[in-house]
Amino acid sequence: MCSASESCDPKQGSARIGRLIMQLKRLERHPHQFGAAGCLTPSEIHTIDAIGVNGRILMSELAAHLGVTKGAVTQLISRLEAKDCVQRTPHTTDNRATLVSLTAKGRQAYLAHEQLNRQFYDKLSAQLTAQEIAIFEKCIDTFCEVLKK
Repeated sequence: MCSASESCDPKQGSARIGRLIMQLKRLERHPHQFGAAGCLTPSEIHTIDAIGVNGRILMSELAAHLGVTKGAVTQLISRLEAKDCVQRTPHTTDNRATLVSLTAKGRQAYLAHEQLNRQFYDKLSAQLTAQEIAIFEKCIDTFCEVLKK
């Protein structure tokens, strides 16, 4: 619901969403430095982040978590292995399954990414009230759900 001082023009809202999507796409195209791991693409750091959050994870679970194919996750893991950020180990009871975990360099990249996210959140917190942040977070969740459909 919009107050009298706020704009509820769907055209303006649509334009804002479009600008947000374009800015996110721009950010997603450029590799960034993540500590000792060096330069990582957005896909690589998001993969590291998923492994860091989940710990040792099956390749198939990682693919599902990232919303990509098993082939795509295999390519990502191969690139990250070459950069010494992840390691593959065979599953102890299932010969067909492979587990992926972070190396020391991968953990450093994960922590650097977490710090970057925390800095962004701190900047946001400096400009918004706790209530506005709660609304913002709900909007992000809703936006993500709408994009999935």
